[in-house]
Amino acid sequence: MNFTYPKNERLKSKTTIGLLFSEGKSVSKYPLRLVYCEADENSKEKIKIGVSVSKKYFKKAVDRNYFKRVLRETYRLNKNLLWDNIQQPYSLMFFYQTKDRLTYEEINTKTVQLFEKFIQQVNKIQDSENKSEL
Repeated sequence: MNFTYPKNERLKSKTTIGLLFSEGKSVSKYPLRLVYCEADENSKEKIKIGVSVSKKYFKKAVDRNYFKRVLRETYRLNKNLLWDNIQQPYSLMFFYQTKDRLTYEEINTKTVQLFEKFIQQVNKIQDSENKSEL
């Protein structure tokens, strides 16, 4: 597994981000939240992910940038969980939603739990779709 976060995995499309907020589904594991929707079938990348930290909780850009950096790093190190367990391409938005300043280890643990919860939810949806097709 290649533990990188290249540019082609970054979510930059305004239309896709708008679609995530209007039609996306959500999974939470305090203080993290993952909003997702299926990407186009002809998408080159299996996962496109964006990271966000609320200005409401962290007024200084320095603090927001720190937590965005931590979220990107935890994604980079744990993305094999997602890549190995999903079949369809997804667009994801990853949020840090608290004013509590958690340590890197705590955020990393929560990220793993969040990704596992996301995989369970996606597999449950795919299983129900497969049963309805039969």
